[in-house]
Amino acid sequence: MADSFIPTEIELKLALAPAAMAALLRHPAVLAVRCGRMRTARVASVYFDTSDCLLAAEGIALRVRRVGKRWIQTIKGPRGPGSGAGLSVRPEYEWPLASSALDLTQLSATRWRKLIAKAAKHGGLARCFTTAFERRTVPLRFLDDTLAFLCVDRGQIRAACDGRTRRAPISEIEIEFESGAAANVYVLALTLAADLPVAVMTTSKAERGHALRHGKRAIVATPVKARNVALAEDTTTVDALSALLRGCTHQVAANASRLLEDDQPEWVHQMRIGARRLRSCLALVALHAPSPELEWMVAEVKWLAGLLGTARDWDVFTRETLPPLAAKLGRDEPTGAALKRLRARALARRRIARTAARDAAGSPRFQRLLLAVGLFCARPRFGTKLPANDDPPHALGGRADEFASALLTRRQRKLHRCAASLMNGSPEERHAVRIAAKRLRYLAEFFAPLFRHKRAKAYLKALTGLQDVLGQLNDATTALRIANELGRPTDAAIGALRGWIAAQAAAIEPDLAAVWQQMVDAKPFWIRRN
Repeated sequence: MADSFIPTEIELKLALAPAAMAALLRHPAVLAVRCGRMRTARVASVYFDTSDCLLAAEGIALRVRRVGKRWIQTIKGPRGPGSGAGLSVRPEYEWPLASSALDLTQLSATRWRKLIAKAAKHGGLARCFTTAFERRTVPLRFLDDTLAFLCVDRGQIRAACDGRTRRAPISEIEIEFESGAAANVYVLALTLAADLPVAVMTTSKAERGHALRHGKRAIVATPVKARNVALAEDTTTVDALSALLRGCTHQVAANASRLLEDDQPEWVHQMRIGARRLRSCLALVALHAPSPELEWMVAEVKWLAGLLGTARDWDVFTRETLPPLAAKLGRDEPTGAALKRLRARALARRRIARTAARDAAGSPRFQRLLLAVGLFCARPRFGTKLPANDDPPHALGGRADEFASALLTRRQRKLHRCAASLMNGSPEERHAVRIAAKRLRYLAEFFAPLFRHKRAKAYLKALTGLQDVLGQLNDATTALRIANELGRPTDAAIGALRGWIAAQAAAIEPDLAAVWQQMVDAKPFWIRRN
């Protein structure tokens, strides 16, 4: 039967500036686990796909690589379970070739044989881009006999685009896990991160090559949003939480790389959502397996989310709150002139907040957090002594669906208790409802794949509607707070802004009863019927 055995590539990929590579190879942490001589090779690869990137759209990379005098054909599948927090886990097949020509017969033994056949008919497979780099490979053996390879790559990606050759640098390290305990890979990376400017990478050479081929300035062209993590129905709570933590960390890391280069507000927004989801997921573990390491990670995510939250508040204020008010009242004097001064002060504060968020995203502290979460997930049972699998559903050692059902029920009850004062509540009381709704939504999104029930979609839609309306009311409260920070109550602009915000909040009020009724009517999707 084809595909009965699926070889897998497991590697941790880190960016590192060329100037630091010599120090990396001399680092005591590398020398302590080095178990053989370093090999140096010139590596040249040609990547193949259809003209409309049929393979890349499915997360598949096909290449022919020359290493010395050897030709090797490789096909890699999309990232699978266990990926995230810098770690890439992908099915990978390799075969020796006599020349640089593709051998499609070999590909027929893989799970992508139908897609390859379709691609061959769909205009055929053609050269898309090339890579050429020097690879230095160091074999590693850790104290527990875990085996890995440290690969240091430096070179270029080249792709033709619009009649010209575009180039992008390759300057990275890959710690390729072979056997043993994968946690060792993260321990080594964290040790290196304490002394060297390493950064977790979320994209492969193939992904960067396709971006270059299409003339994109960045690989991550659009903000990375939260995605459902595939969870088997019988998965354990520990395995489910590990997968969710990796997924949250990927969202944070992928958006961070673009926040450093681009001023688009959505990078901050999606990175903030990722940080909030990550904090929520860590909190689930902390409820049942607290540890100093976990407390540190929760505190670090709180630090990051705080800076991103401040930047997001100023983005909303300057780009969503002020423009419609300025459009309506900007021509009136003296209000128009006062609004211009207010906007200038707000933009200055936005720049400060954005700089603080960027500094955080580019800091060694942030990279250590990403790697620490990866190490936490890589350790069996989070490195703690958890109860056995037959323990009650609230324990981490049991089934994920039982754990989720009990927790979702409690979170829903809390939301309903908080919502008792929703209609006529104070801003503080409504804020408490919003937080309860947000926490329930994260939990429902995390575990909905376990239940595969049509009610999950309807439930999440109702919950999202409630959170959106409460979010708009909270934005109004935040805008008033920001307005008070920017000027005196007697300023004409502040008075106009307060009136505008109050009018916007009043317009939202009628929607609140409707979205809450939809939430009341939504059926819990996690309750199984006999």
